[in-house]
Amino acid sequence: MQEHKVIAPAKFGEFLGMAPGDVPVYSSDYETADDEQLPDRHAYRSYVDGVYMGYKWQCVEFARRWMYLNKGYIFDDVAMAYDIFRLPSVRVAHENKRLPLHAFRNGSRRHPEPGCLLIWDEGGEFEDTGHVAVVTEVTEHYTRFAEQNVGHRVWPTGRNYAREIKAKVTESGEYWLECSFGDASIRGWVIQTDDDRYAEKFPELDKRLLNVQMREVSRQGQAERSWLNIANPDEAAYVELMQGHRMTCVAAYQYKYFGISETANAELKRATNELHQLFMHATDYVLRDPELLENFNIPRALWGKIRQSWNNRRNQMITGRFDFSLSGRGIKVYEYNCDSASCHIECGKIQGKWAKHFDCTLGRDPGQALHEELRDAWKTSGVKTDVLHIMQDRDLEETYHALFMQEAMEEAGIRSKIIHGVTGLSWDEEGNILDPDGDRIRWVWKTWAWETALDQIRTECEDDEEKLNNYPAGEQHVGAPRLVDVLLRKDVMVFEPLWTLIPSNKAILPVLWTLFPNHAYLLNSSFLLSEDLQAQGYVAKPIAGRAGLNISIFDKNDRLLEGTEGRFESQNMIFQEFFKLPMIEGYNVQLSTFTAAGTYAGSGVRVDSSLVIKLESDTMPLRVLPDAEM
Repeated sequence: MQEHKVIAPAKFGEFLGMAPGDVPVYSSDYETADDEQLPDRHAYRSYVDGVYMGYKWQCVEFARRWMYLNKGYIFDDVAMAYDIFRLPSVRVAHENKRLPLHAFRNGSRRHPEPGCLLIWDEGGEFEDTGHVAVVTEVTEHYTRFAEQNVGHRVWPTGRNYAREIKAKVTESGEYWLECSFGDASIRGWVIQTDDDRYAEKFPELDKRLLNVQMREVSRQGQAERSWLNIANPDEAAYVELMQGHRMTCVAAYQYKYFGISETANAELKRATNELHQLFMHATDYVLRDPELLENFNIPRALWGKIRQSWNNRRNQMITGRFDFSLSGRGIKVYEYNCDSASCHIECGKIQGKWAKHFDCTLGRDPGQALHEELRDAWKTSGVKTDVLHIMQDRDLEETYHALFMQEAMEEAGIRSKIIHGVTGLSWDEEGNILDPDGDRIRWVWKTWAWETALDQIRTECEDDEEKLNNYPAGEQHVGAPRLVDVLLRKDVMVFEPLWTLIPSNKAILPVLWTLFPNHAYLLNSSFLLSEDLQAQGYVAKPIAGRAGLNISIFDKNDRLLEGTEGRFESQNMIFQEFFKLPMIEGYNVQLSTFTAAGTYAGSGVRVDSSLVIKLESDTMPLRVLPDAEM
């Protein structure tokens, strides 16, 4: 009996086969990627004729590259492969022209055809991303297609496709494809055509479903009883800070919560995933343009370290927080807090416990999966050491935030210890930094913003430009180690990584608007106050500001509506279109979404009677309600 020969996966970047139209297909087995051939993150970005195709060598990259080389058009950037199914058009490359794109469900009477894109749903084999392939041949019994990022195996000699799957045509002409993976499903195919017969008719989004509502549970004295477990250190610290078992500081609102529809939450998820990709694209763009980088007010002595941090493809974000305005007017993002974002425990634990104690059974908790997603992010973080050091001050909010994150680390199999400040740190004989117990510090997760370290550098250099440009970041010196010595050492990996200084800086917002003008989720932003911004009202924001400090809001008559004070008054400003938060029962309501390893992981809400959401602004419970309940 002849044995079947098992073909090993090809190494990353190896040629697998040639698709019709002479488009090569490559292996994307990232575990075998050669760091010498691919020395930095930018090396993983694929370009043809200066047009960005995607991340080497993922399925979306191949589909876009095949379209570009064979059809002369490309589809827009997508966060996930399955999002291609909903795209209404493609863009003719190098022209201001668009062509219609139509989607056909698996089982449609409009059959797939060579050159169309086959789309898989998210889930199963394709986890959260879905999958896309280029159809090469269609018969009544099977469809063949070319693809990347599945199997990574070289195609047999003379074959111009990766796989084929069984097809069946019904008597009424429906075309059905069987998915070869039992835990995945084929959504359908997309074709560039003017003929929309049998195409999916995606209903226009009902903007009313984007409105946020305030609801109230039945009052049965729940607020008078304790409901957080103070035997858990993170919950104990939370209760101490809040001075009781509650989410909001307002006594009259203990029984109230906010609700958004399933449709709204799905749109927030889509926006989060897409915007993360846009912010990463803009970060790469800024780090390759010294003139743009000048706008971020970062000492030149750190530019090389930031680029080095970004270029290290293994140096990934664990988590961040987007802040949105969500209403019937649409979804707009204010900023991306990639560096030391907060409110994770409120979203990932407290609002769920509130719902259970207050017997809020309508809808679901949009933060329920956050802790698990953070655990999985830590599992793929690459931390390989005896101990990861959590660095924080003796601040109650930092404490419960650190303890909540420590739980996720430990569930991921990472041993950690918390150290407060830098007291007790020392140098060993080889110049390494040791914690108070004598353990070497190699991996760090911090609650401080990177800007805190930069402020320390500026103070030490007395804001002297020459001293700043020549600052010996992270090098051993006389005296005990300081915060910057830990965070800026070459042999210490810090989360969130140093490169998050770029997407967290408000200077990224005008860059995004330049790269993606009039994007549905972005607000018009500029380094200079333009006539357009003045005509519609604008917000002046310090580029490295935090917690809502030093923000000024002006109406279209240039009249100051509201302003906050703080420590960032000396920072340069950017100007962003004023897009007011929805006001509900006296509260300005801001939706926040959290990312874990770059994808959506949960939603929460913050509120304030003022126009600016600040550090002390309240969090309140959030529920995702069935559309029919809105």
